[in-house]
Amino acid sequence: MIRILQQDNRLTKIVFAVIIGFAVVTMVITLVPGIFDNTDSAGSDVYATVHDPSTLGRITSESAPVKQTEVTALAQRQLAQQKLPPFLLPYMEQRAGQILVQRAILKHEADRMNLQVSDADLKRELQTGAFAQYIFPNGQYIGDDKYMDFVQNAFGTTRSDFESQVKQDMELNRLQALITGGVTVSDNAVREAYRVSGTKVKFDYAVISAEDLAKGINPTDAELQSFFKSNASKYATAMPETRKLSYFSFDASNLPGGKPQVTDADLQAYYNQHKDQFQVKEQVKVRHILIAVPAGSDAKTDAAAKAKAEDILKQIKAGGNFADLASKNSDDPGSKGQGGELGWLDRGKTVPEFDKTAFDLQPGQTSGLVKTQFGYHIIQTEEKKTAHLRPLDEVKPEILPVIEQTKFGAAEQSFAQQLASEAQKNGIDKAAAAHGLHANTTDYVAKDGVVAGLADGSALLTQAFTATKGAAPQSVATGDGYAVFQVVDVKPAHAPEFDAYKGKIAADYREQQIPQLLSAQLNKLDDRAKVLNDLRKAAAEMNIPVKTSDLVGKDGQVPDLGSMSGQGAVAFTLAKGAISGPINEGRVGVVLSVIDKQEPSPEDITKNFSATRDQLLNDQHEEIFRVYLGTLSDLYEKKGAVKYTKKPAAPTTPFGS
Repeated sequence: MIRILQQDNRLTKIVFAVIIGFAVVTMVITLVPGIFDNTDSAGSDVYATVHDPSTLGRITSESAPVKQTEVTALAQRQLAQQKLPPFLLPYMEQRAGQILVQRAILKHEADRMNLQVSDADLKRELQTGAFAQYIFPNGQYIGDDKYMDFVQNAFGTTRSDFESQVKQDMELNRLQALITGGVTVSDNAVREAYRVSGTKVKFDYAVISAEDLAKGINPTDAELQSFFKSNASKYATAMPETRKLSYFSFDASNLPGGKPQVTDADLQAYYNQHKDQFQVKEQVKVRHILIAVPAGSDAKTDAAAKAKAEDILKQIKAGGNFADLASKNSDDPGSKGQGGELGWLDRGKTVPEFDKTAFDLQPGQTSGLVKTQFGYHIIQTEEKKTAHLRPLDEVKPEILPVIEQTKFGAAEQSFAQQLASEAQKNGIDKAAAAHGLHANTTDYVAKDGVVAGLADGSALLTQAFTATKGAAPQSVATGDGYAVFQVVDVKPAHAPEFDAYKGKIAADYREQQIPQLLSAQLNKLDDRAKVLNDLRKAAAEMNIPVKTSDLVGKDGQVPDLGSMSGQGAVAFTLAKGAISGPINEGRVGVVLSVIDKQEPSPEDITKNFSATRDQLLNDQHEEIFRVYLGTLSDLYEKKGAVKYTKKPAAPTTPFGS
């Protein structure tokens, strides 16, 4: 609920759009291959520089720097927006660097074409564009102080940098409009596009699945033996490496001297080192009633909302129940069900007008009407907390288990190292017996196997498979303690015996046969269906099941066939009663026959004409600008007009794709 008092979703989208540029420009940038080939030295915070690609450009033109801090900041915002894990930051930095470098190239071209934005242009944009509802609500300027607060809170930057960024976005938008402004689409093209996209089909389809084909593949032993021999290299290491281990383990009950004790000195030392964790911010517990005024509302709407809020305030002052009035009247869906309750708020977490009032009120007091960008609020402060440091006695129950675990872990690790040293000197068996522990020897176990008696043997196996046979004993955590182990023997990966591996060989044999068999069966079905001019009869002769789809459009999904925007799209090109060619999806093959086809009516086409035209124009704009940026990037690359402080790697994912 607190989000209604903070920056709303629309603002978040605007913030992100302003940082990385207008949608079309940014989308194109991310799709065009990088131009990461040059290296150069520069300042420590310079990621790259861009200058004029002409022969004299390096000398006569001003270089535009792309800062490393900007690249990292954009990458972090993209990670947060896409909810990706932090370890993807290097990948996102590569993408962000590419975006900002190519954005600098576009800015250079826009400047060259004299598309710069004037201060008057900027003022007009702020008054009428995406930020108008925040900077000029109801057409009224919020004032310099509130403007600077808005820029700082929403973008974390200065007013000057914010306005510079907006100007640059406007300039790049002008460039995009200039490059793509001459694009047109004919009325016939629009009608045909919607006729195709709005067409729906219903069809019978015969399905041949890899699983069904596999059931009919029954190779002889001789065929499997031949397959096994011809694929000897594939099976050379089919049986994974295994190792025999000698080990013993211990847990907390085996620690010499028992569980470590936490002293008052330990508590005080931890508290002194972590005081920042125990600082309590200034907070206020409040509830409110909101009478909303939508952005851009006229004076009449605003006055009606204010009058309603004033009436509710009179009822409260006359003894009315705040919670009941909030439940019945508040326009805040997140809090009205709780009687307007917002809970504890930190200072500075809500919009300025609300924040100041909530913290100025004393517990039990109710405000007058408070106007914010969301409408009119009535605020009641319930409790307050002043900023302070929580005392040691209060936080001791929180600190104690942390210190206990730290000391306990250190004691376990120290004992494990001691036991490993004893095992190296006296052997695994004697070292274990000396401390009342029992040593074990595994059978040959694979890296993903199980070690008996351990809560978690994965770390032990991982470490064991990096050790050499007979190497000194090592210690490793096991989930509920530690183990000390030694590699006794190693059995390398090897080819399996035919009889023991026959089932897997048969499965591999079937998988190898399926693609060719699927293709042959599909072609046979297709040929027979067209000879008979009847898919169902042909499928029945071959004992192949036939299904019937719903009436679907190009955005539909059909079981076994998948998305109708894929190979199944052929159905939209067929006449009613026509039979398709083979549709091979790899694991599933289909032949279909159209039994119904419904094209959009002239009325439907007319109704959707404008939206279809806009979509076609947008698609063509994107394609033209993509080609333009690709050509422009190639030019800057060939002319050496982009110089990198450090040559970045190609922007691939951590998984190599």
